[in-house]
Parts: sequence; structure tokens; C-alpha cells
Amino acid sequence: MDFDDSPDEAEYRSRVRAALQQHADELLRLAPGQEAVDARLQEAEMRRTQRVLHDAGLVGVTWPREYGGQGGSLLEQAIVGQELARFRVPALINHIGMGMCGPTVIGHGSQDQRDRYLARLLRADDVWCQLFSEPASGSDLAALRTTAVRDGDDWVVNGQKVWTTLAHVSDYGILLTRTDPEKPKHAGLTMFVVDMHAPGVTVRPLRQMGGQSDFNEVFFDDVRIPDSERLGEPGEGWRVALTTLMNERVTIGGAGSAIGSPVEEFARHAKERLPELDADRQVLARQAVGRAVVAALGARYTGYRRLTVLSQGGIPGPEASAGKLAGTEAAHLMADAGVRLLGDDAVYAATADGDDRWQRTQSWLPGISIAGGTDQVLRNILGERVLGLPSEPRLDKTAPFSAGRSDGGTR
Repeated sequence: MDFDDSPDEAEYRSRVRAALQQHADELLRLAPGQEAVDARLQEAEMRRTQRVLHDAGLVGVTWPREYGGQGGSLLEQAIVGQELARFRVPALINHIGMGMCGPTVIGHGSQDQRDRYLARLLRADDVWCQLFSEPASGSDLAALRTTAVRDGDDWVVNGQKVWTTLAHVSDYGILLTRTDPEKPKHAGLTMFVVDMHAPGVTVRPLRQMGGQSDFNEVFFDDVRIPDSERLGEPGEGWRVALTTLMNERVTIGGAGSAIGSPVEEFARHAKERLPELDADRQVLARQAVGRAVVAALGARYTGYRRLTVLSQGGIPGPEASAGKLAGTEAAHLMADAGVRLLGDDAVYAATADGDDRWQRTQSWLPGISIAGGTDQVLRNILGERVLGLPSEPRLDKTAPFSAGRSDGGTR
């Protein structure tokens, strides 16, 4: 495991830092203690920030140059991500598009789709979302029921998606549908690019426990999608979706960057608040702090292992799943300990000075345990692909999807 940058990596990191400093006045940045921004309220500023970063060569680092990217390495992308976090730049408004949708269009889209969509996506001229999960199909994604029926040169889509991040500000999305209910569920799917402003598309934001509304439910009522917007062949939607899911796990899995608050910020919080607790609470709080710091450093070093693989020209494998799992656990422990350190203030929505970062972080983190593969799914992946444990029988991969259904449709 290598902990230090190579000379080339150090030089690249220096150039990234210089570019960020040069454009500091043009970038939207998080205030001290602020964890995120509201895309609904600051959409224009977030789009502008991504355009500035794109023009500075810090967006689409690994994308091919012919599609507006930099043609760089995965390691360079990881360095940019680390430096953006250090510079307090919030998650880019098109992080779903860049990390999941764009690579799917590159891998399975037509040349016309690549030409029309990719450059605009990188500049945040168009924001994208991923339309996968449904009320009855989350981790079991292939059980989805949103249908697409062929009608001449179009497909007519009916159904519902849920937990769709950024759908409320999106211009386009990648949509996974069922096009053949008589085939086994993994074989009857097809993926499309959908215009989020098309007639029949309804987006309803969902109020989350942390007070924000990043998630949405999306309804499709006789939405017509041209066949030219299909990604891959009919029935190949699961293969196309695996491209999206692989990129999603790498995106969330991290490469040494923290999920939630950095461990250094947590340590400062602990140093400030511990002396204010009574003796009994201090004992429990110190134990919680110790567990959280050890877990956070473990997650960071898991990320460094992935960086080492990338630096040596390798391709990340289970490290992405392990990194996401470790990062999520560490973030939970830090958030819980951060709230415990507040003492009596923990019962309030914010402290007397208006600081609510630990309460808010604790409230939104449960969703991260689901996004990009639930903790249980990731443990199955590590058990089967790393430890070599046998997988459970999967009869649902061979039986027709329509068998045993009683609803007769998608809604």
C-alpha cells in the first residue's frame, strides 16, 4: 500500500490546487460546518460551478477527449475528488450524470446520442438522473414493473420510480423498463434515455428526515420515447444497467475521501465538546469517539488500497464494494458519536449557535446504507467474490416474470 503521491501524482495535485485557487471567487463553496447545499434553491450557482470546473479541466477527468473529457486516469479523478472536498466545493450538481448516466451512454449509446448529450452533460447544461428503483423493487432491481410497450417508432411508458436523486432539477434521465414480461425478469428489461420534461412525466419531491428534498418519486403516464433513445438492444437492459451499477459503486465507494464529515473535523468536535460532559457521559462518549476514529481511519486506508491499485495500472474490483461498506459504517459511527458529544443539546434540532451538522448528518446517513447497494448486498458480494462462499440458488433468473403475479400491470 502506498500512502504518498508519486512525483507525477504530486505534480498533478499541485495543478489541481492551483486551478481551484485561481477560480475560488467563481465557485460555490460550503460554509464552515455546512454539509451540503440545496439544489432546488441554488441550482443556478451549482450549474455555474460545474461549468467553471469543466473549463478548468477538472470535470470528466477519465472521460475520452472526443466526448469532452480529459482522457485522464482513475487516479487523477480520485485526486480531483479529494481536492474538491478539501476546498469545500459541494457535490457537483451533475454527479449522477457524470458518475453513472454518462458512462452508460458512452458504453451503450449510439454515436448520435453521445454527440448530443455528453458534452452538455459535463458542462451541466443538462442535468441527469437515474430512474431505477420502484416502490416494490429496490435491492431486487430486476423485479421492476414500469412497462415500455412498442408503438411504431416509439415506446409508450407507464409506471412509477422512487428515490430518484435530483429528478426535480433534471433535464434527462436513464430509465430502466420492462419490455417483455414473458421472459425471466433479468431478460425482459430495456433501457432508455428519457426527457424529464416530456408530456406525462410527473416529478414529486420527497421530504426527507434531514429536512431536505433531494429524493423524488417520478410517475410516467403514457410517456412516448422514440426508439432512437434506446440504450442497447431490446431485452438487454440488465446488461446495460450493470454498467450503471458498477460505476455507481465506484463513485460512492470512495478513494480515501470520507462519507459525511472528515475524521479531522470530527476530532475537533470531540476535543471541544468532551470537557463539557459529566464524568459518566465522558466515559461513554470517549468509547464512541474511539470506535468512530478507528473505523474512519480504516475506511480511509481501504481507499488508499484502491488508489494503490489504480496507481499501478490495475482495475478496481471488490475494493469499491469494501470501500463503500467501510465508509458507510465509519460515517454512521462518527455521526452517532457526534450527536452523543452534544450532551443535552442533542435533543434539539440545532445547538445554541445554530450548528445542526451532526443531527442532520445522522438523519441522512441511513439512505447511504441503501444507495449503490445495501450493506447486505455488499456483504454478499464480498462473501461470494472475495471469500469464495457459495451463492444461494436463484430460481427467479429462469422463471418468466409474469408467473405468480396478481396485479396484471405496473400500477
